[in-house]
This record gives sequence, C-alpha cells and structure tokens, in this order.
Amino acid sequence: MSNAIEKLLAAQMEFGRLICEQIRSNIDKLELTDTQSVIAPRFSSAEFTLVTDPYTQQQNLVGYWFNPKRQRTGQIQFNSDGSCYAEYDIVQNHPRRPDLFIEAISVWGHIDNLKSEAKLLELPGPEES
Repeated sequence: MSNAIEKLLAAQMEFGRLICEQIRSNIDKLELTDTQSVIAPRFSSAEFTLVTDPYTQQQNLVGYWFNPKRQRTGQIQFNSDGSCYAEYDIVQNHPRRPDLFIEAISVWGHIDNLKSEAKLLELPGPEES
C-alpha cells in the first residue's frame, strides 16, 4: 500500500467507522432472520486504491469489500470535497414484505451529516411473470 493511501486512510478512519456503523444500523432495522443474516462491513477489511475524479481531477480514496470468493460486495468512496458514498450489498428478499427485494444499503453525505437507506426493489407479481 502506498504512503498516499496510508495517509488518507488514517485521516478517514473515524469517518469510515461512522459509515460502517450507519450500514450496520440499517441492516439491524431490516430485522433479517438468522438464515438471512448479513454481517456489516468493517472499515479495516476494505481494500483501498486512489482514483482520479473525472470532473475535479482530484484523487478520491475508494475501498472495496469482498466476500470469501473474492466477489465484490460493497464500495466506500471518500471524495476530495469531504463527502462520501458507500454501498453494501444485501441481495435478499425483505423478511416482512414479500413484494420487496433488498438490493443494498447506501450511505452518503459528510461526516457531520450522513444519510442512509435500504435500496428496495419491487418484485414482479404473478401476473407480471
């Protein structure tokens, strides 16, 4: 890992932990059953790289979470303007709403003003299949 990435990681550590906590809180609100449980990501388990923002030409710190099969399960990005965007896959049916599918949890904003939501998709009804 480069020194530039290590410096940015150290600077974003608390912000990253808050984002992961926001994801965990949203997972808890979904009240998934034991067979559907999803473990929230840990900031330290993401693999980070620097990417150039095509609009600002500034360097953004981007991390990816992977499952044991090395399939990407989420992303966290710290933008040069101090904002963030994160998305973590849930990919399962809603436990209490059979008409909904939970795609992911999204988190965005600044360290002092984070927003989050579950990304829900409507499942097709019997007449739509």
